[in-house]
Amino acid sequence: MWHHNKLKICSKNLWNARLVLLKDKENKWTDWADWYKIITIGEKGLLIAIAFLTAYAVVLEISVILTERTVKLTDLLLLFIYAEVLGMIAAFYKYRKIPITVPIFIAITALCRLIILQGKGINTIDLLYESGAVLLLAIAALVIRWNLINLVRPKDTDET
Repeated sequence: MWHHNKLKICSKNLWNARLVLLKDKENKWTDWADWYKIITIGEKGLLIAIAFLTAYAVVLEISVILTERTVKLTDLLLLFIYAEVLGMIAAFYKYRKIPITVPIFIAITALCRLIILQGKGINTIDLLYESGAVLLLAIAALVIRWNLINLVRPKDTDET
């Protein structure tokens, strides 16, 4: 009788072990099909592609500058935009997040480059809109930076 009960307990444990094994196989499947991991891998792959394409664009822009033997302000601003894109990718890999102010600086630089490219023939209202957009982006960067500084700074706990 004791042997029968022990066998029953063992078979029950074996059944539980089999269920655990099946669950582990299911977890391995769901681990493989984890959407967060898939999206994260896709994001990292895209960032690597963006980094290589940006470096390629820098080489092309420098070759254009060297063949024309002139450096224009728009060329320098474009190289600055490329440098900011590469810096944003580097910040992502170092801190695992993209600082929100970097894309704002890229947008400000791109708008300034657009204003310069349009030259003196630009419509006045367009110039006002574009410069207003630069001002709004600069204010947004200042507000975000100010909030980040205030969040990081320790508050005084001494009440006198």
